[in-house]
Amino acid sequence: MEILSVLILVLSFLFFLGIGVPVAWSLGLSSMLTLMVTVQTMPAITTIAQRMGTGLDSFSLLAIPFFILAGELMNRGGIANRLIEFAKALTGRMRGGLLHVNIIAAMLMGAIAGSAVAAASSMGGILGKRMEKEGYPKELGAAVNITSSTTGLIIPPSNVLIVYSLASGGVSVAALFVAGYLPGLLVGVLLMITAAIMVRIHKLPAGEGSSFGVILKTFWAAVPSLFLLIVVIGGIIGGVFTATEASAIAVVYSLVLSMIYRELKVKDLPSVLLKAAETTAVVMLLIATSMAMSWVMSSEEIPQNISNALLGLSDNIFVILIMINLLLLFVGIFMDMTPAVLIFTPIFLPVVTALGVDPVHFGIMMVLNLCIGLCTPPVGSILFIGVGVANTTIQKIIKPMLPFYAAMVLALILIMLFPEITLWLPRVFGV
Repeated sequence: MEILSVLILVLSFLFFLGIGVPVAWSLGLSSMLTLMVTVQTMPAITTIAQRMGTGLDSFSLLAIPFFILAGELMNRGGIANRLIEFAKALTGRMRGGLLHVNIIAAMLMGAIAGSAVAAASSMGGILGKRMEKEGYPKELGAAVNITSSTTGLIIPPSNVLIVYSLASGGVSVAALFVAGYLPGLLVGVLLMITAAIMVRIHKLPAGEGSSFGVILKTFWAAVPSLFLLIVVIGGIIGGVFTATEASAIAVVYSLVLSMIYRELKVKDLPSVLLKAAETTAVVMLLIATSMAMSWVMSSEEIPQNISNALLGLSDNIFVILIMINLLLLFVGIFMDMTPAVLIFTPIFLPVVTALGVDPVHFGIMMVLNLCIGLCTPPVGSILFIGVGVANTTIQKIIKPMLPFYAAMVLALILIMLFPEITLWLPRVFGV
């Protein structure tokens, strides 16, 4: 491994980030500068461009823009409102019930749209003002909204799990999707327990109870939305269609359902398509430049050397997993989830598989780990969305978020120690 190349790669990347260059451009520029150490300028530029194009040449990546569009349609088409009303009917009687409503609704939204951004913006926008009106501390409500929104990246369908499948060299998307359910539910339950504790501390009031008839009515209204979950995941598990084909079906289903609800007009479609295109462009540029950096790292044999170094430190599986998780927690503070998955999966996956860790188990653990980074400054995208929707500041929200950080870390530890939480469902369904 050429030390000079590694130094240029790391230091240039940190330099570009430090002066405010977007992450995607920082990845591409640092990769190009590193390659220019060993080859001439034009071949280096050409090679990086070629690797960016090759990195996007994957059929499975088509699922990402479709799921993003489906999430936008659900957010604008009244689907989120019906999920919130159903969650409110279930938990409204509980003390501090709106916090639990937020968590359950975010999990349901994640199980349908697979978007943390959509969950954070829709739940925060709909529930935030109501919480404030009923005496909930604004920062506490925002903390719950931010952390619970990340469950949508673990509970399928999840774009990040598709990215991990690509980076891992072909781990089954169906297995990853099925494996995400129990870990996602575990995170949600631990967040609800934490919220219940915070409710006692802040002495929040109980909400209005709902009759069985109201629960049944709101459930019936949410059934068409929840049925999408059965169509998408059931079709993938049953082998009826691939994850990419399922994403296209999700778009059609969401569009039809939004039109039936009459909350999405034809005149609204251009803005929905534009928003989805903007999000897709950002994600795809991140993937392209991350794939270029992964290729540069492989050409310099960085993953192989890191793997050998880690295996040289210990052959104890838990020691290695703890070291990897600590490093990923640190990386998640400074790097967005998509490039982190694409860059570090080829580095760490060979290490853990050599010690007998299932790639599906490691993928779920890695995604959950990086979800914590989405909620932390300075680059936590979900943190910024949640703070913006709640009309507060990062300085005010950090303290209320500490117990919820602890809940997510506890979930990560449990998933690391007990692989069956992740692997039981894939084994049951044979994927």
